[in-house]
Amino acid sequence: MSASTVDVDDIQGLLRFGYKHQTQASFLLLQVKDRAAACAWLSSVPVNSAVTVEPPPETALQLALSCAGLQALGVAEDIVNAFSAEFVLGLGRDSSQARRLGDVGANAPERWQWGSGQRVPHVLLMLYARPGRLAAFQQLIEAQCANGFEILVTLSTSDMDGIEPFGFVDGISQPKLDWERTRAVRDQEQLAYSNLSCLGEYLLGYPNEYGGYTDRPLLDPQRDPQALLPCAEDQPLQADLGRNGSYLVLRQLRQDVYGFWQFVNAQAAGDAVARERLAAAMVGRTMQGEPVVASTPDLNTFDYQADPQGVRCPLGAHVRRANPRNADLPSGKPGLFSWLKRTLGLDAHAREQDRVASTRFHRMLRRGREYGVPVSIDQALSGVASSSETGLHFICLGANLARQFEFVQSAWLASTRFDGLRHERDPLLGTREPAVDGSPTNEFSLPQAQGPDLRLSGLPQFVTVLGGAYFFLPGIRALRYLASTRAKGSP
Repeated sequence: MSASTVDVDDIQGLLRFGYKHQTQASFLLLQVKDRAAACAWLSSVPVNSAVTVEPPPETALQLALSCAGLQALGVAEDIVNAFSAEFVLGLGRDSSQARRLGDVGANAPERWQWGSGQRVPHVLLMLYARPGRLAAFQQLIEAQCANGFEILVTLSTSDMDGIEPFGFVDGISQPKLDWERTRAVRDQEQLAYSNLSCLGEYLLGYPNEYGGYTDRPLLDPQRDPQALLPCAEDQPLQADLGRNGSYLVLRQLRQDVYGFWQFVNAQAAGDAVARERLAAAMVGRTMQGEPVVASTPDLNTFDYQADPQGVRCPLGAHVRRANPRNADLPSGKPGLFSWLKRTLGLDAHAREQDRVASTRFHRMLRRGREYGVPVSIDQALSGVASSSETGLHFICLGANLARQFEFVQSAWLASTRFDGLRHERDPLLGTREPAVDGSPTNEFSLPQAQGPDLRLSGLPQFVTVLGGAYFFLPGIRALRYLASTRAKGSP
């Protein structure tokens, strides 16, 4: 096997495909009730790989384990602790973490429906199916795993045809993974935004944007006498438990569609055109998915270099916060002298724009699904709210929880100081709890070409976290190893 080989037969398919053809999905959160029976099922559970299959399968199963799940399965303590500190701690277990991520007030873990206290899941089963196939598939899988697990929560999903609950086209902006491994295995400075991302940003055991390998459990081969695990690329004498695996974040987000459109409508004084324009400014895209910063035939090939002050797309717009689309240095004139001025901070204009960390180190791969019943704008404005919930089961994948999900969530989405802003958090996802110094966070600014910013105040909270957890999405060989007796202790 060459150094450039990608083990697609060992990678779970969710990372490569997203299962867009399987429009029905159900997420089962399980807890171990019988360790032996649980391990027996995990040793042979039919997990779909990233190998391309034509036609796409009628059903697909993906499986991830939480730290509590590894412990419940009896995986050796030193193996568990070799995973990242964020994964070992878990989501919703620490007050400092909760404050940084915006899990306060209505989002506080003690209010979650699952994911805290005694309701921490051990295993996440993700079931995908073509229309009409999910119910029978789910019934079969539930019967197969019943001896080893009990179902903590079943998260159903809805097929909203690519439209998220607020009514905007979703899933447009995704990094392009370097499956061919054409990127050099070193940290090369990028002076222009690129959507191509190193495989090691999403899969453990491959080089990342820094040209290094993210820490993960590496084992003495004596602990894997059957050679279930692949060898580590960077340390060939070690068995790599992390290779072909990824960390997975799951958060259940309830969306107040009624509150969102009623607030926007009030700000627009009932004018339909102004209402949709303001909503697009808050999101950063039109409802059809077009970026408000520029008109482009490809909805994902743009950046914000020509709009540094946020006149066309507000600095605090949701998609601009989530992906600032910047490079390692602000743009400038070509040549060594210009590069030195920007690098050393001697270019005042560049220094003014250098307030957001380089995007390429903080990308995530999103694989979420909507749930509930769609609500139209007219329904939302009618004032008659439905009793059913609607929202998003947010799922993202990455190889580094700290500098991917946690960084984006805390430094960009939940921060009141993103890109020099003040008194505002993400207009969609942000909590409106006062900042640590007591200052308000319920504003949204729209820079104007002439004169001061137009500032909206009194934004309600539109999205509430109902549950969440960190998981490890293992390579298929690693899953079999974790279910084996060899993972339970020393040889």
